[in-house]
Parts: sequence; structure tokens; C-alpha cells
Amino acid sequence: MDAAAWIAQILAALAFGAHGYTLLFRPEQARKQYPWATDVPETLKRFIGTAEVLGAVGLIAPAATGILPWLTPLAALGLVALMALAAIFHVTRREWPNVVFNVVLGAVAAFVAEARYAVPFS
Repeated sequence: MDAAAWIAQILAALAFGAHGYTLLFRPEQARKQYPWATDVPETLKRFIGTAEVLGAVGLIAPAATGILPWLTPLAALGLVALMALAAIFHVTRREWPNVVFNVVLGAVAAFVAEARYAVPFS
């Protein structure tokens, strides 16, 4: 279970970190790559990007260092909430592939939260 949790943590951190980085530091690329990005205020995109980058760090850093490892499931739960809100947003716009992607990423984050909450780091 520990190996599966680590794999899920790394994959989720890469996905959230890359998306958040694009929203924060490459706004032109974000507008081209994500059709919804032109319809959302810049401050909201920055908030989403910041939340995703910090969530990605929170999935890995506490677990890898052993410092405050209880933060890892909390970071994962925050990302689950973010994906739930993103899925609702995309449903209203009928962007079904994005909804599926949000549900899958949310499920991976939920797995990490459950795995790290139920079974502490060994």
C-alpha cells in the first residue's frame, strides 16, 4: 500500500504542479491551452495556480522529510475539494473531457488522503 501511495502522490504532484505552474507563470500558454482560462478572472487563475502548486508540494515534502507528515493527507483533501469545484465549473460549461479529468485527479488525491490518513508513513 505504501508503494501505491507514493506512486499516486508523485503522479498527482506532477499533474497539479504542472497545471499550477502554467496558470501562475505562463498565462499566455494557459489561455491557449485551456479554453476556460479566457473566461476566468486573472486573480482566480492565480489563486487556482497557487493552490495547485502548494498542494503538489504538500503531497511530497512532508512525507519525504518526515516533518509534519500529517499535512500530506490534508493537502490531498484540499486538492480533492479543488477538483470537485473544478468539475462543477466544467459541468456548467459542458466540457465533459475536463470533468472526467477532474474526477480522475480528484480520485487519485482522495486515494492519497485515505492511504496516508489510515496508514501513517513507515
